[in-house]
Amino acid sequence: MIWFIAICFISIVITLTLLMSHELRLKVKQSLLSLIPNSKKRLANAMQFAENMHQAASPSRIQSDWHLQQWWILVAGFFLFSSILIFAFTRPIDSTRIEAEYLKETDPQIYALLDGEILSPPPEVDETLVQDAIVEATRLEQAYQAQHNTSIDASQIEIPITHSHGSLDSPLVDRKWDKINPRYKQRLLMVFKIMKEQHGYDLVLLEGYRSPSRQNMLAGNPNTTRAKGYQSYHQFGLAADVAFRRNGKIVITERDPWAMRGYQLYGEVAESVGLTWGGRWKSIKDYGHTEYRMPGLRKTKEMAEQLIAEGQLTASQF
Repeated sequence: MIWFIAICFISIVITLTLLMSHELRLKVKQSLLSLIPNSKKRLANAMQFAENMHQAASPSRIQSDWHLQQWWILVAGFFLFSSILIFAFTRPIDSTRIEAEYLKETDPQIYALLDGEILSPPPEVDETLVQDAIVEATRLEQAYQAQHNTSIDASQIEIPITHSHGSLDSPLVDRKWDKINPRYKQRLLMVFKIMKEQHGYDLVLLEGYRSPSRQNMLAGNPNTTRAKGYQSYHQFGLAADVAFRRNGKIVITERDPWAMRGYQLYGEVAESVGLTWGGRWKSIKDYGHTEYRMPGLRKTKEMAEQLIAEGQLTASQF
């Protein structure tokens, strides 16, 4: 593709140059006319050489025309070498191999856990399904509060509404996988796989990377999060919030017993592959949250940009 663009660009430059210069057009025309007689002579010589090459390949002229037969070897070698180059530059890039090599060098632990199997992320969740899940979660929360005859006070609810539901209803939420660092992404995808195959829970990504500005906005409510920009693992591509898919719908409320059981299993599986689960936290429990506390991580803007870039580099190969 790059070569095609370069050739088109050069062609346009040459064409515009010829159109703008009358003298150049005349010189090019004269040069082409002068080449015609020479071209006929060269064509005749080429045809004679090809005929000699053809005759030299016959068994009767093996001894006499051995010097011409060497040209066949050169021609065959040229085509063989060309085919190798074409294959090397045009074959599709094996994205799983690239990510596997990255993990083998940077995170041998998860590379060993994967046992050579690099997992691909699922498609991005449909936004309308998330909106419907928020509405249903709010309805169940209101029904729960009415049943217990209490007013909705976010400071008294174990899982604040603003964190588990309301904070997800924003165009700033990033539900893509491209900024999630492979060291965390492969661990999370392994959890997705185990939850599906062993427990029958289908997981979806609600939020992965979170910008510093969005983190600061959420930190304005202490019942949502107390981490500011570059204090949360979300800014480093090392954290995510998930939910469940049941019968084609997204379930994000902890008031649903089936979902709550899933979150408990999710926490156990996540911890088994080295992740930290938000359901263990004392102050604000966040059952759908996991993060990878990378050893030696410096929570700086530069480190965040580096880890996000690593995630995008590998994601761009898929």
